[in-house]
Amino acid sequence: MGGGAGTVGSGAGVAGEPAAEGAPNRLRFGYGTNGLTDLRLDDALGLLADLGYSGVGLTLDHMHLDPLAPDLAARTRRVARRLTRLGLTATVETGARYVLDPRRKHGPSLLDPDPQRRADRVRLLIRAVQVAADLDAHAVHCFSGITPDGTPEATAWQRLADTLAPVLDAATGAGVPLAIEPEPGHLLGTLADFHHLRLLLGDPEPLGLTLDIGHCQCLEPQSPADCVRAAAPWLRHVQIEDMRRGVHEHLPFGDGEIDFPPVLRALAATGYQGLTVVELPRHSHAGPQLASQSLEFLRRADELAATPPTAHEASAPGGTS
Repeated sequence: MGGGAGTVGSGAGVAGEPAAEGAPNRLRFGYGTNGLTDLRLDDALGLLADLGYSGVGLTLDHMHLDPLAPDLAARTRRVARRLTRLGLTATVETGARYVLDPRRKHGPSLLDPDPQRRADRVRLLIRAVQVAADLDAHAVHCFSGITPDGTPEATAWQRLADTLAPVLDAATGAGVPLAIEPEPGHLLGTLADFHHLRLLLGDPEPLGLTLDIGHCQCLEPQSPADCVRAAAPWLRHVQIEDMRRGVHEHLPFGDGEIDFPPVLRALAATGYQGLTVVELPRHSHAGPQLASQSLEFLRRADELAATPPTAHEASAPGGTS
């Protein structure tokens, strides 16, 4: 990895343990299987446990717990036992590129003009909710999709609200939060868009937020640390990687522009108890090496985050003392 502007952090904490009185919450780091697609799932999970990760962002895909293949329930039980033996927790992610359509990346989406194709995505998300419940995962991640050409914005938002309704019902029944991710270029692309959807749906309890730290650097008007503070009440899942302003490219830590200790300090201060998952989906060819280097980087950044904030950070809007 490069040694750029990203600053490098202590180990992960224990699942579900609140911070001691007066002490910062300890973050729990995970790694996404979409960055380990050249490994069998059992091998990927064993690698992450051996490296010292607390959990895994498990993308349901044809090579890792295929959600469309037969005997999903039995295969999920095997993965659940494997996670338990290894001491790993999980988030279920649904960003597989071609799991539903072998010719259209991320197709069909929740915004597809064809109601039958939208229903295919809804069924996948409901299936993901069940998998998450069976794995005792802390959230299911999803995203809106790109607005189709010729679709009025109001129509797209209503379509998103309508398609998410049965998924939210399933999430309520399973007791698993649905964490939607603002994705650059999608209808729901920013934190402001998340709040638009939340209010459009009537602020349903199971609807939460996936915050991608790199996306904050890429396009949000606030700094990544301020985005964390603003998102805190709805935060259900966190993805993390390096990124540059205005360029949606997931980079290894140190190759972008993010200063990570303030971000991790802000995240710990929220009391967030879920996983903070490294998201490097285009680097699977070097997955084992990057998984090792990423955890070392985050542990060093976490150590620096445990020190008092600088005067600039403390005086910044939304800063902590």
